[in-house]
Amino acid sequence: MKTLSSRLRRYGLRYDDLYDPYYEVDIKVALNRLPREIVDARHQRLKRAIDLSMKHEYLPEDLQAMQTPFRSYLQEMLAFLIHILILLLVAFRSYYYSHSNTPLLGTK
Repeated sequence: MKTLSSRLRRYGLRYDDLYDPYYEVDIKVALNRLPREIVDARHQRLKRAIDLSMKHEYLPEDLQAMQTPFRSYLQEMLAFLIHILILLLVAFRSYYYSHSNTPLLGTK
């Protein structure tokens, strides 16, 4: 874990910055629901990391010390979205059973 932390600090990234919204739909939805300034800060960190990588450089030591690579900004929103999804599934199931005589697939 320490090596991951040091690698993220070198480029000024957070662990949540590593999630790709193009491959994970739940990440895309969570990013769309976050405040604009949090998403903008994420984009700035990613741009800075790409720039440093292309130049084969790292952040200065004083800035590396200020980084918080495991401070999450996505996990609460993802948990909220999962909670909403569960509520929708429960509501759908209740509605389905109250309006249909045939069972859902995979249930008895």
